[in-house]
Amino acid sequence: MGKNKRRKKKKEKRLRLILFSSIFVLISGSIFYIVSGDKKDESLLVSGNEIEKEDKLKEEKVVKKEEIIITAAGDCTLGTDTNFNYSSSLNAEVANSGNDYGTLMKNVKEIFEKDDYTIVNLETTFTESNEKLNKGEGITFNFKGPKEFVNILKEGNIEGVTISNNHIYDYGQKGFTDTVNTLKEANVDFCGEGYKILKEIKGIKGIKVAFLGYQGWMETEELKSKIKADIEEMRDKGALLVIPYFHWGIERANKPYDVQVNLAKFSIDNGADMVLGSHPHVMQSIENYKGKMIVYSLGNFSFGGNSNPVDKRTFMVQMKFKFEDNKNVGAEYRIIPASISSVKNRNDYRPTPSKGEEKKAILKELNNLSETLNGKISDEFFTLK
Repeated sequence: MGKNKRRKKKKEKRLRLILFSSIFVLISGSIFYIVSGDKKDESLLVSGNEIEKEDKLKEEKVVKKEEIIITAAGDCTLGTDTNFNYSSSLNAEVANSGNDYGTLMKNVKEIFEKDDYTIVNLETTFTESNEKLNKGEGITFNFKGPKEFVNILKEGNIEGVTISNNHIYDYGQKGFTDTVNTLKEANVDFCGEGYKILKEIKGIKGIKVAFLGYQGWMETEELKSKIKADIEEMRDKGALLVIPYFHWGIERANKPYDVQVNLAKFSIDNGADMVLGSHPHVMQSIENYKGKMIVYSLGNFSFGGNSNPVDKRTFMVQMKFKFEDNKNVGAEYRIIPASISSVKNRNDYRPTPSKGEEKKAILKELNNLSETLNGKISDEFFTLK
């Protein structure tokens, strides 16, 4: 009996040990699982934070895209020659409007208001001087307008002009200085004759655009060196666009000659983004050179140099430049056909967009002249590619 009791007690003791061991294992496993689960949750939390950081970095690396629209037009002779018949002159047209300086650009003002920058060729002087530059024998013209005529530019939403042309010295150095000072006082930008425009367009967007002005009568090494140096200077100063505007060519010729072609291509080969031109008083061809546009002659615009020219056709060119992270990544263009006058029987000096058949005829003429554009010229935006 005593042995049986002892065996029974030993057996119960073993059972208790087994039970306690099992409970211990279960408790330990539960603790391990809980701790492991916490660590796993913590690991997931860390991973989630890392994903959030990566997403934020991706957001910060979003490409900054901008675009600007620039409009260019041709010869603006905002004045007259004192030998002209006053009654049919530009000066008389302004006077008859009650000196409303907005009257001449009223039909194109909306176009210029909607772009980011407008530039034209200012082919006159703003001066009261009566000392004309002696231009030699033959038929010559000396243009001037009163200083108040700078308000024609202001009222017309024209921000910049080139003054490099064959009439800026019509009244000598005095006339030139008066013109420059008048433009400065009116806060109208100007380029050419040693001056350059470097403009930050769209304010906080900070797209710097440079305009350069040249008289391009001859293809000289001196001129080419200046063009190259000016483009490099503007790039060094942060210009994302550089556009030279030349005064050149043969009057009434619808196609450029070799000097124009060579200077334009030289400019693009040395970093210009496009090239503008005027002087022939008529429209000339447009060229696609290495994917960049050359406009050889924009023709007349508000032109006080002739009270009734036979060819009143003209056009404006609009350029839409696109940027990504402050790099020029492409451009689109459109041609806006126009007449230099709002009436057909005379010049009233009010450039007016063309409509209907007249518009179609101008676009057709430009396409016929411009072989490298392959018929693309349109009043809707198009690319050169």
